[in-house]
Amino acid sequence: MNRRTMPVTAALAAIAALLLTACGGGSDGDSKDKIAGADDGSAKPKKSANPSGAPAEDKPDGVDVSLPKSMNLVFDWDTPKDKAEAAAMSDAANYVRAIYRGVDKRTSKDAAVSAYATGGGLRYAKVQINEWIKGGWTADGTLRHYRATTRSAPNGKSVEVAFCADASKFYGKEIKTGKILKTKNSIKDFDHFKIVMVKFPTGDGLWQANKVFVETEAEKCR
Repeated sequence: MNRRTMPVTAALAAIAALLLTACGGGSDGDSKDKIAGADDGSAKPKKSANPSGAPAEDKPDGVDVSLPKSMNLVFDWDTPKDKAEAAAMSDAANYVRAIYRGVDKRTSKDAAVSAYATGGGLRYAKVQINEWIKGGWTADGTLRHYRATTRSAPNGKSVEVAFCADASKFYGKEIKTGKILKTKNSIKDFDHFKIVMVKFPTGDGLWQANKVFVETEAEKCR
């Protein structure tokens, strides 16, 4: 999800533009009572899954969000006491996993992407995955997510999950050559995300990413 992991200069410029169009802009100016871009989450996924921070293989009816060992996604955050916010946060993590599973599997049509994303969240995921595919890259290293917060909408149908991402140890890797494309650490390694998760209206506990807002080169995440 980080622009920095795209190692080619031209692709970096393309990703920067795509982030702005796919995410719909920032939401820092929103009031505490309103979550930007939230809706009722009426879109249905192709497959369902229960919320959990654990890999999907531990879920009897879950969608697979497992990743290769070379992609180490760390979610260094505490679970909220509120059950709905805890479930939304857990599935926000699954949404991130789903994106990188798509990168690994070389497809934006993986079942995990369809399960954990809808609306703008689905468009964002497809843009990210397809750019990795076009560049001929996969990912290698550790991507850390931390300083997470949650905020519920008054109607209880959406939760904003915000967090920082540190890609200083997460790199692009050329699929053809196996070369890991390391770069020098910089402010470009740090992004701040706000993901609006909406409750899927089936009663099975699934939350989907509906909107994604990204602040790149986020000084507050250093």
